[in-house]
Parts: sequence; C-alpha cells; structure tokens
Amino acid sequence: MKIGFSFWGFLGPGILDTPDGGRFWRRSIVDELTALGHQLVLLQTNRDLTEAGQALPYQWDPGFPDIDVLVCEWRWPLPGRNTTPCEAAGHTCDLHRQQDLLDHYAHAQTLPTVLWDTDRQMTPDDPLRRMPNVVVCDTARRLAAGAAVLFNMVPDKLIDAADPEQLVARRRPLDLAYVGNQYDRDEAFGEFFAPAAARFPHRVAGKWPRTEAWPQVNFTGRCSFGDVAGVYRTALSTVLLLPDRYATVGAITQRAGEAVTEGCLPLTPVTIACVDQVMPPALHVADRHEVIERIQWLRSIAGTTEHAELIGTCLRYLTPMRVSHQVASLDRIITDLVGSCRLAGEGSR
Repeated sequence: MKIGFSFWGFLGPGILDTPDGGRFWRRSIVDELTALGHQLVLLQTNRDLTEAGQALPYQWDPGFPDIDVLVCEWRWPLPGRNTTPCEAAGHTCDLHRQQDLLDHYAHAQTLPTVLWDTDRQMTPDDPLRRMPNVVVCDTARRLAAGAAVLFNMVPDKLIDAADPEQLVARRRPLDLAYVGNQYDRDEAFGEFFAPAAARFPHRVAGKWPRTEAWPQVNFTGRCSFGDVAGVYRTALSTVLLLPDRYATVGAITQRAGEAVTEGCLPLTPVTIACVDQVMPPALHVADRHEVIERIQWLRSIAGTTEHAELIGTCLRYLTPMRVSHQVASLDRIITDLVGSCRLAGEGSR
C-alpha cells in the first residue's frame, strides 16, 4: 500500500533545540514499513533538510498525493506556536498541515486513517475517535476506550547489539543521570530524582527552565540527540520520570530503551501503572529512600555477573517495544482498517 505519513520532527539527528523524542525510533518505522512492501510518502515539511541540512533518501510531498492510508503522529494546539497565523513570527505549521490532511483524506475521501497519539494529547471526546474510517492508537498499557495499542518503540538493532557483559565492563563515573525535558515532571523529579542527586554523582541533560527548587542538582542543559547515548553510557542508573498523563496509564517513553541499550538501569516508580510490565521488580522504587537504596545496591554489584544478568533482564522487558513487533501491529491495524472501509464502501452501494 501507499502510506502517507505525517509527523512533525526529524528522521535523522535533527537540531539541538527540539524536544523531538521520536528521532529515536521514527526512521526505523519508515524503514520497517518499507521492508514490509509499503511505499512511504512523508507529508509534513522536510525538516531534516531545511533545518538540519541533511538530505535523506525518502520521499516528501507538500501536497495531497494519491495514497491508500493516512498515518499521523498526532499534533495538538500549542498556543503561540502552531495556533498563530502562518506569517506570524515563530509560527510552526504542523497543526494547520495536519488539519488540511485530515480534511482532505479522512473527511472528504473517508480514507483509512491511523492517528498515533504519542504524547497522549488527544481529548477523549474528539469526534475523530467516532469516525468509522479512523483508528486512534495509544502508547498506554491501559488503553483509552476504543483505542488500539501502539507503544513508543525501540529499534531492534539497538537491542540486538546490546551485550550485557560488555556494558557492565564500561567505566561509569556517574551513579545517576537523566536525559529529557522538564514538561510536567516536577512532582516525580522532586520525589524520585532530586533527593538521590544530593547523594551521588549525577547529571541532568535537557531543557529545565525552572530549577530553583533543586540547587543540589547538576543541570547541564540540552544535549544533541547524538550525545544522548553517551550520557547514558557514563551512568549506572536513571529514573523513569513520567508526567501523570503517562504514569497513570503505563505509557512508557523512549527513555527506557535509550537507557537500557546503553547499560543504564532505569529505576521505575511503582506509581507507574502496570509497573510489572515495564521493568523487573528489582528496579521498582516506592519513594526517594528506595531510590537511594537501589543506587547503593547497584554500586555494590557494578561490573559483576549479577549486574550483567540484570541488564539482560531489562533488555528482555523491552521486547514488546521493539520496532519490528510494533510495526507488525501497525501493519495489522492498517490492513484491518482498509478491509473494513472497503466492506463499508461496498455495503453503501
């Protein structure tokens, strides 16, 4: 099938000043769908070229090409950015473009449409959820009513290349690290990360504009996408810090895969729904005290067989998030949706 894919971000490393976590897995999705025999055309701006200066071997189309299926990484209103007039300073046209695509394909043509709500920003009462030609995919382990599951993904090649014995042999000068932006994470950060940061060598890389409450924390600012793996490579552990809209439904971000594939063990708050599906019990933490205790324990086993076995266990927990597994699910969702739309069309004749 010819799949039109709409996303606002990059396939390659992109630029420094962006929160685009999808760079971790997005290119692998395009390649996997292509390997399954689909033709991909990318329907948003080619930011890899216009902003990052990187020419990639994919097809972009700013118009409305003939396609069989529309797939969108869901965009939502960001006041002052994508809700302003197109000619306004600082405007990004991702939301306008998405609406144009939905108007043309989902509404006017009733084309099979898959909306992947990676940031869980789509409102429960959005009329698109009730359209028979639309499937909304959720990254949560506790799904929204009527949604299909499509987790945030980890490239297979990173999991397959991760050797626990080699990972435990690396020198890790930091006991604790976090890579990611502040967005809605203050409560989790204050409970599960900041107290431990006062006790252990650590680093926080990302955009954290409000840090006055944590003078003991070493905030180092945004790092390039290419440097993310290097941060985790130097650290013994991290903490999975999730906004409530993720934690309450067990929606795990790409940070778990980024850390584990570099041998950085993710301490996992038990406040995350379905925590037993996320990481092994040995890494579950109920409060700040348990974070400190687990880090002390990890320091005591660093470099040992027990350490390597724990990394190996964490890699196995990533299996459901493999690109190959999730793209196979996406392929089934697309196939079933196309079939149901075809039957509905035949029934209306």
